[in-house]
Amino acid sequence: IDENDEWWGLGFTEWTNVTKAKPLYPGHDQPQLPGELGFYDLRLPEVRQAQADLAQEHGISGFCYYHYWFNGKLLLERPIVDVLNSGKPDFPFCLTWANENWTRAWDGGSKQILMEQNYGDADDEAHFRWLLPFFADPRYIRVDGRPFFAIYRARRLPDTRRTLDRWRELAHKAGLPGLYLCRFDSFPDERIPLPGTGFDAAVEFQPDWPYLGRVFPSWLPFWNMRRFRVLPPPLRHHTFYRYKTIVERMKRRPPVEYKRFPCVMPGWDNTARRGESGGAVVMHGNTPELFGGWLEHTLRNFKPYSATENLVFINAWNEWAEGNKLEPDRKWGRGFLEATRAAIDAAG
Repeated sequence: IDENDEWWGLGFTEWTNVTKAKPLYPGHDQPQLPGELGFYDLRLPEVRQAQADLAQEHGISGFCYYHYWFNGKLLLERPIVDVLNSGKPDFPFCLTWANENWTRAWDGGSKQILMEQNYGDADDEAHFRWLLPFFADPRYIRVDGRPFFAIYRARRLPDTRRTLDRWRELAHKAGLPGLYLCRFDSFPDERIPLPGTGFDAAVEFQPDWPYLGRVFPSWLPFWNMRRFRVLPPPLRHHTFYRYKTIVERMKRRPPVEYKRFPCVMPGWDNTARRGESGGAVVMHGNTPELFGGWLEHTLRNFKPYSATENLVFINAWNEWAEGNKLEPDRKWGRGFLEATRAAIDAAG
């Protein structure tokens, strides 16, 4: 897009980061390169169809697209707009408003802002008007007949309840039976009790940062070497976890006391974005087998709240620069998709 050309250089896409990634230590799984879908362009309808076909074949029942709205300014909207206008692929979908600043550090923070997120009553109405054609689409995912819509950082809104109430009012005026509105439990400040917030439910977010446990390697010599700057910069500047340990911790967590849909993740490694400069998180040792076991455990233990309140999320389908994807890659092929299918079949 033009903005990325301006901010990052002509022709920039996430593939730019993915292809320049390098292993930072022996056994580090970088670069993570695409398999059978190749370095695709989401503007192409045949690519979107191939993604939907792969998802459906492996038991996935719909896509949840990140949606970027900045006071009427849209970014990366073309794929989902084309999905709406073309009617293809014939595959369920819904939207999540990724309401963070775009920053040069890829962290949604308040420094080095490239595109700032602001709010207001008039913007709420304009935003709803833009969303309405999606909500009316027969492919759009609904809960009890109401279009599902989620907000990634609900606490960033100045008056969340006011916004949600206004959207529900506009939905009824538009002839919809209402909206099913969710927040993502992405950061600790988001995890407040649901009553009074205006949300119908929450969605768990993975990685669940506060519960990841001890970093890896965790033995004392490593930390002494890190403290005295004996280690090479990549190992000093990034944070490392064992994926296996994270999966075990996630399985043991107690349930929350409010309505929340679960989420699992196939992995995480955003060194493709960060390089050697620091600030990345690497979850070492993720495999289809470990992921499939976590997903099966989650499916077996999740008790749907109603016949249609039965959503389980996977983060993510194609976050390539975060090392967090189900799509086929050159190392595992369709391994993570096949693990998804097997877990769904085993859990019944």
